[in-house]
Amino acid sequence: MKAGRREWIGLAVLALPTLLLSLDVSVLYLALPQLSAELGADSTEQLWILDIYSFLLAGFLVTMGTLGDRIGRRRLLLVGAFAFAVASLVAAFSTSPEMLIVARAALGVAGATLMPSTMALIRNMFSDPKEMGTAIGIWFACFMGGMTLGPLAGGLLVENYWWGSAFLLGVPVMVLLLVTAPFLLPEYRDPNAGRLDLASVGLSLGAILPAIFGLKTIARDGLSTAPVVVLLVGVVVGWLFARRQRTLADPFLDLSLFTNRTFSGALSVMLFAGVVMAGVSLMSSLYLQVVDGRTPLQAGLLLIPQNIAMVVGSVISPMLGRRFQSAYVIAVGLALAGAGLLVHTVAPVDGGVPYIVGGLVVAAFGIALPMGITMNVILGAAPPEKAGSAASISETSGEFGIAMGIATLGSLATVIYRGRMDETVPGTVPGDAAATANESVTAAAAAATAATLPGEAGAALLGAAREAFTGALHGVAWVGAGVFLALAVVAVALLRSRTPAAPEPSTAEEERQLVSAGH
Repeated sequence: MKAGRREWIGLAVLALPTLLLSLDVSVLYLALPQLSAELGADSTEQLWILDIYSFLLAGFLVTMGTLGDRIGRRRLLLVGAFAFAVASLVAAFSTSPEMLIVARAALGVAGATLMPSTMALIRNMFSDPKEMGTAIGIWFACFMGGMTLGPLAGGLLVENYWWGSAFLLGVPVMVLLLVTAPFLLPEYRDPNAGRLDLASVGLSLGAILPAIFGLKTIARDGLSTAPVVVLLVGVVVGWLFARRQRTLADPFLDLSLFTNRTFSGALSVMLFAGVVMAGVSLMSSLYLQVVDGRTPLQAGLLLIPQNIAMVVGSVISPMLGRRFQSAYVIAVGLALAGAGLLVHTVAPVDGGVPYIVGGLVVAAFGIALPMGITMNVILGAAPPEKAGSAASISETSGEFGIAMGIATLGSLATVIYRGRMDETVPGTVPGDAAATANESVTAAAAAATAATLPGEAGAALLGAAREAFTGALHGVAWVGAGVFLALAVVAVALLRSRTPAAPEPSTAEEERQLVSAGH
């Protein structure tokens, strides 16, 4: 059945919180120095202010997606919108770092109720696969638009008002959602979902939260015993969670979704694409600052073309998906992304900005082509009553991909950087200075140490660090390009001739629910 005007207006209502949620991830990048000074936040508190939002967002996605399938996706969306508005007000007027951390944590949990609900409702509102693809492309464009606007919005608000104004952006959007959603969005839930298994809720959180925390800690501080142990605890609890799901008559998460080759193949593409793009984006941002000497704001502005290219690609993606088989569009996009990363492999130490920006634009446009289509494939492969679970699995996979990318490719970059530094640091640099400069791939220690050395020795150390970092960028780009090209082959093998058919309501009860909601 074709969607009507009401569904498309409803999509606009769903797009607003989507844009806001992604904007809230990055809006603090430029506001952090001011709020840290005014609240007196130390370095540890600053990290928690930044990380706690995405940490709890990732941790609660599966729980909230499954809960929405049981109690109703629109109901959960409205509860989340109200909680997000209240938490935004608390964050804006926080008087201490601890208060702001708690408010950001509440924003993360509230955001986890919103993200899978918006995607699952799109699955229910647009039963035609072509229209669903277009709707998902718009959703994804709004998500990337929020990532693009976040640092700029944060900078403008902080410059003209005060740091708390960055949080107030969410209040009018959530009020609009609360007012319009009951009239424009359908209610939908799984009538056969059964009772919520609280033990499974605890196990899912016990698996996801330690895993994300361990990966983030390894990415930031390097390999050490504590985060590895925490990560392993998450893996063990995850195994216990999966084992329990197989014994329940009404599982918290339907693991049978993973037996669908289309679902698993599309999910794998999204996971590994997130791994590569997170690692490459981190290294590219650092290159602009460490090697080319740009300020964080200047580096952020140079990354805007990448985000614009991703928005354009996500809008074009559904159109291509309607004309060509999805597997080939996905493969071409991944190949393009790989080609963009190959440009990074030849970026020189001096004058490399065009290579970095140009390569990112090509890679971002390429990766946007499969993103919208794979989400469409994932939702289309899942039955309507499991749309919330499918959406939450997909979004959790993306969060894991980002954390894994920064941890694994960041670790690879560190190994290459240190190896190059050992080879290139000249003998005129004192041994203790060389050892200090070798600490981190960010080369911040190298720059600080170089500033304390006399003229030629300082310049030699900084030059060696710039060359070593560029070599690390090349290594990460080679690995990323190889992963993308391999994924292109996998996509064709797993997804060819497996485009999901138009979904139909599976029970008369589900049809009755849609009718009673105004459809």
